[in-house]
Amino acid sequence: MKQHVLVTGGAGYIGSHACKALKAAGYIPVTFDNLVTGWQDSVKYGPFEKGDLTDRHRLDAVFATYTPVAVMHFAALSQVGESTQKPGTYWHNNVCGSLCLIEAAIAAGCMQFVFSSTCATYGDQDDVLLDEDTPQVPTNAYGASKRAIEDMLRNFTDSHGLRHVVFRYFNVAGADPDGEIGEFHRPETHLIPVLLDVVDGRRPALTIYGTDYDTPDGTCIRDYVHVMDLVDAHLLGLQWLEDGKSSRVFNLGSGHGFSVREVVRHSGTVTNRQVHTVDGKRRIGDCAKLVSGSERAMNELGWAPKRSDIRVMISDAWHWHQNGYYGR
Repeated sequence: MKQHVLVTGGAGYIGSHACKALKAAGYIPVTFDNLVTGWQDSVKYGPFEKGDLTDRHRLDAVFATYTPVAVMHFAALSQVGESTQKPGTYWHNNVCGSLCLIEAAIAAGCMQFVFSSTCATYGDQDDVLLDEDTPQVPTNAYGASKRAIEDMLRNFTDSHGLRHVVFRYFNVAGADPDGEIGEFHRPETHLIPVLLDVVDGRRPALTIYGTDYDTPDGTCIRDYVHVMDLVDAHLLGLQWLEDGKSSRVFNLGSGHGFSVREVVRHSGTVTNRQVHTVDGKRRIGDCAKLVSGSERAMNELGWAPKRSDIRVMISDAWHWHQNGYYGR
């Protein structure tokens, strides 16, 4: 008999790719999403339950209906800039919603929990290879809310035996190579889809926020990881818990950084189109360089990124952008 996994935010970018991977692995993913930032068109691989994480009665009903063996928790507000302007919204949605979810899972006896965290918990630590032992000093409400949820999970592990795996992501990019699902946010703020909007004529130009950073070309450097490699890690994290192993935190990144100008150049090469850019001022909260140390995931989980080459990520995103894009 196939087992259910509750996937919060399963109508979103990463969550929908996780649902596809779970189905391929023999599970039945149950998407729980309020569709504030997700898209029902991306729910293709299992049942859909519309609801909000702060609605405990709705959560209890869903747990009772499906008796999932695990939770994969992706649902969150995730715009750094917005979180600096509306911190209360982020604390209410991300932290209060996660608390409600964790308590509902424990009440239902669902004691395996895979959590989508972020490198934003590390804060502004320029030019440091970030590993799981790097101090967490978030500089915005988004990163702070994710760190708080990590703390909650540790507390509930101590008090109730909830076992969890936490993944701290770096910049997620790319799309399903089959073109069934992909990345689409409204508003779109992520670099690669914005670039593809520019080359596709949907935007006049890409604004490069800051050209005077202490980097080789003056623009920010970030670590990009393919969404399919990311969800592979989640399946390995689920297997880690099913094997009875203890709670663990893992970074997920490629270990290689690319500047904004480098990503622009690669995008032009992949699409064979010109990318128009304009220089802008730095954004508050942006640091010069963020690169992951992901050796723990590789050594302990056996995770091996297969598609996290920058050109492959852009190519897969471009294929989606041309053929399946929700915004077309």
